[in-house]
Amino acid sequence: MAMTMYNPAHPGEILREYLGDVPVGVAAKKLHVARSTLSRLLNGRASFTAAMALRLADAFGTEPSMWLDLQQQHDLWHASRKKRPKVEKFFRAA
Repeated sequence: MAMTMYNPAHPGEILREYLGDVPVGVAAKKLHVARSTLSRLLNGRASFTAAMALRLADAFGTEPSMWLDLQQQHDLWHASRKKRPKVEKFFRAA
């Protein structure tokens, strides 16, 4: 079982580190996405998709799964903080 991070960063924060001082508009052009799309990702207002993970892998030489794993950790942690209904367990017949 994988260990869950405490309040993991949105992958946009990690992407900011990868971009360094590259302007958002320039990075968006290189990634072939709208500047607004990249801005939403960088500011944590959008989720990383498989397609974006593949673009970032091509751009930075990372594994696409890295970006998706970061997004999933972020989403799971935040979902676990919300109130949810009590769910009954399913039992399989032998």
